[in-house]
Amino acid sequence: MEIAPRISVDPAVHHGVAVITGTRMPVSIIVGSLAGKMSREEVMREYDVTDEDIDAALAYAAELVAATDVVTLAGA
Repeated sequence: MEIAPRISVDPAVHHGVAVITGTRMPVSIIVGSLAGKMSREEVMREYDVTDEDIDAALAYAAELVAATDVVTLAGA
């Protein structure tokens, strides 16, 4: 099931984690690789994804972060 543009989940693919549609490449690997200082070109080559796939992964990650509520503990 596509949950965002170019992003899908399927219990039969990677235990239902978000992947690039039509692949078995988890969004978390793409985002984590970029955070770990891999270039977009390196990510595309290493994981066989397109520039548009990377954009979709980053957009999906941004949506998740925006939807996350952080609750701080008093005195922490």
